Amino acid sequence: MKVPLLDLRPQTQPLRDEIMKALGSFVDSGVYILGPRVAELEKTIAELLGVRWAVGVSSGTDALLVCLMALDLGPDDLVITTPYSFFATAGAIARLRARPVFIDIDPVTFNISSQALRQWFQDNARQDGQVKAIMPVHLYGQCADMSQILEIAKEHGIAVLEDAAQAISAKYPINDGFAWAGTMGTMGCFSFFPSKNLGAMGDGGMAVTNDDALAEKLSRLRNHGAKPKYYHSLIGGNFRLDPMQAAILQVKLPHLDRWTAQRRVNAAYYDANLNVKSVVKPQAVYGRDCHIYNQYVITVPDRRDDLRRFLGEQGIGTEVYYPVPFHLQECFKHLGYKKGDFPASEYAADHSLALPIYPGLNEEMQNYVITRIGEFYG
Repeated sequence: MKVPLLDLRPQTQPLRDEIMKALGSFVDSGVYILGPRVAELEKTIAELLGVRWAVGVSSGTDALLVCLMALDLGPDDLVITTPYSFFATAGAIARLRARPVFIDIDPVTFNISSQALRQWFQDNARQDGQVKAIMPVHLYGQCADMSQILEIAKEHGIAVLEDAAQAISAKYPINDGFAWAGTMGTMGCFSFFPSKNLGAMGDGGMAVTNDDALAEKLSRLRNHGAKPKYYHSLIGGNFRLDPMQAAILQVKLPHLDRWTAQRRVNAAYYDANLNVKSVVKPQAVYGRDCHIYNQYVITVPDRRDDLRRFLGEQGIGTEVYYPVPFHLQECFKHLGYKKGDFPASEYAADHSLALPIYPGLNEEMQNYVITRIGEFYG
């Protein structure tokens, strides 16, 4: 049996005719940069998340970059974030010549540890004035500990930029219900990379905010800082969302809840049946209905790479997210971190493994994955 890590065809094939119709309308429109399709998607996303503004950009990476630009991030500024995420999280900070400051993760959620974050501010009071933002990542589709993060940020008067690239429609419990990932901080960033729960057929991203001035600034920055055309009050870049991708996303968006529900069903099946002594299953700390399971990541105490190799030989796709934490990457050597500085992140990098979780995965396929893992560990 073949069980790929990800197969998009169960999602896209039933929508093929509708997608082709949307693409045909796009081609006939003659509007190929920004325009009404992008504006319509922005309005739809803003309404879905309950925010005032959504600004379409060219990728999740550029969403992070343009939001940091909107905060006027520059040399000597510090942004506190996690060392365990996709590279864009720290890369966007470094591209603006600011310094990423890493805080270790909670070993249960893989998200930045709010306790470690509070400890950093206690230990580094002299650097308070240099911190421009805290950037939590809602990794694998589960929110970071936002109540504590927001409280810490408020105490120190700094912005919170949520990296929600993997977490569109994930929820965080609050007193009167819940808040959507990406909507709790100063700004939030989403990715529409094809593997995401809401994926385009190419790159795309979105930045959201409730701040009118920041929304206006984001809109200008994504288009070289121009408004009106050829008049530049800011130096921005070409970070515009492609209207072709916006058209595809509008077709797919009504199905997001159903696809996420299927991921939760698949996660529940693993939770109930993947009972192998050597495997630690991920925990939905706020409840499964708050987690969107962009990835289902197990932790194994030993022989992770041998397990992955074995599963590959059995036709099962897996992935290691992420094998090298930021503080051990060659390009961040100048920051002065060393091995052992962030043990929870390093352990996750050495022992975690993502299993197939996508909509379209059936119980027979999951049973095959479960059986082969059990076989490997005897």
